[in-house]
Amino acid sequence: MQVDLNDYQFGAGVATALVNSAPEVQSAGDRIADPAALARFLAEHGVPADALADGRPADVADLRAVHELRSALRELLTAPDAAALAERAGALAAPAGAGPVLRRDAAGTWQWSLASRPGAPLADELALLTGTAAAAVLRALGADRFRRCASPACAGVFIDTSRGGRRRYCEPEVCGNRINVAAYRARRRAAD
Repeated sequence: MQVDLNDYQFGAGVATALVNSAPEVQSAGDRIADPAALARFLAEHGVPADALADGRPADVADLRAVHELRSALRELLTAPDAAALAERAGALAAPAGAGPVLRRDAAGTWQWSLASRPGAPLADELALLTGTAAAAVLRALGADRFRRCASPACAGVFIDTSRGGRRRYCEPEVCGNRINVAAYRARRRAAD
């Protein structure tokens, strides 16, 4: 897996989705409850895992390791300060990384990237992707971009990579919509 150091939005999005797939966040249960759900998650988020590139399906060991990663990511996203964020991001990214390389992108421009070491397990590749993105967001946007969902009914956390930095919900289309619908209904009741 190649992780571009200048494209933290992709990895931050995967980190947010992975953390918020946990059963303690979602009332519907674990969104990645079995290897097939893990494969769907990777496909839905466009994660090109080298560990599965040969057509090997995700297995129970992959699932267990990704669940452990999910817990570590939650600890990263809820770190008490910037120093702890940096330390946790580095610890996540280190095991799978083979060091920075310089390569040309599609436009022919030289870009820094990290490559996963050959034979790295799926969870390590995801850790490299998400840990590197978290470190890049911390450097580029600051520690205040790591937030808890503003919905009182949600335990989600997220990395805000939006331009204005005003995102309030882990899943705006779910949590934000619930808040908006509740406010609308309260206004309608008050008007009646």
